[in-house]
Amino acid sequence: MLDHKVYDTLARLQLRMSHKSSLNMTGSRKSIQKGISAEFSDFREYMPGDDLRRMDWNVYARLDKLYIREYMEEKEAVVSVLIDTSASMDYGVKSKAELARDLAAAVSFLALNNMDRLCLYDMKDMGRCLPLGGGQNAQREALRFLEHLEFSGEADMLSAVRKMRRRGPGVTVLISDFLHPDMFEPEGRYEKLLQYLNYCKQRPVILHTMAAEELHMTLEGALNLIDSETLDKLRLTVDARAVEHYERELNRLIERMKKGCSGGRGAYVLCDAGKDRNQLIFQDLRVIYDI
Repeated sequence: MLDHKVYDTLARLQLRMSHKSSLNMTGSRKSIQKGISAEFSDFREYMPGDDLRRMDWNVYARLDKLYIREYMEEKEAVVSVLIDTSASMDYGVKSKAELARDLAAAVSFLALNNMDRLCLYDMKDMGRCLPLGGGQNAQREALRFLEHLEFSGEADMLSAVRKMRRRGPGVTVLISDFLHPDMFEPEGRYEKLLQYLNYCKQRPVILHTMAAEELHMTLEGALNLIDSETLDKLRLTVDARAVEHYERELNRLIERMKKGCSGGRGAYVLCDAGKDRNQLIFQDLRVIYDI
């Protein structure tokens, strides 16, 4: 898991949001509700029963009308983290599974440190949601959840997202290798997934976890390949042509995933399990932070 020095630096950061919170619990996010925080929002005409302490007497002196000053109320947001625990994630000398745990731990700390509501999910068992709040003290419980995740079998990402608890606008973080046959179909499940999250007023954060061996192909010769999830077998000769085709399809997938999150609709980060964690978290993931 991550070194404690990583958390010391993360404590200065905050996840970027695209929607204002609508929850009723006090937090550090700007809400769609009006309140009495320090940040001014707008004026409105006085109505009987309004707090006279919020009356703007300077405006009254100029316009001879009574106006109330309104302020943005600070509310907590919901940060949902969905982790792909399928068998394909348990691959690599430096495994994608361990990377997924580290990424989820970093996002969890960001949410809890900023007094957001955190919901951790195992994509294979969406009924096993761990809701947490209350600040940094809950991070230990989040780490226990992550340490006990088992990476095996198959996971249906779109189905998992649709089973997510809907608790108002927020951020949904998807941690997966996205290596599913449907992902390579044009206008497939990935686009539907993003459309659904947009409908639910969620800012998607796509953390695309890949093993170094997948990003930089080193296999060659006649091989028997076994699908770790379905156990299907494939006899394949890996030559220069096969490697070129693999790299072309992988790059096409990456560009498609980036495009889905472009225009401020979300954030996409390609996460290399072989990369130094500090570089990954504090450089590659900068696009998901409010800095």
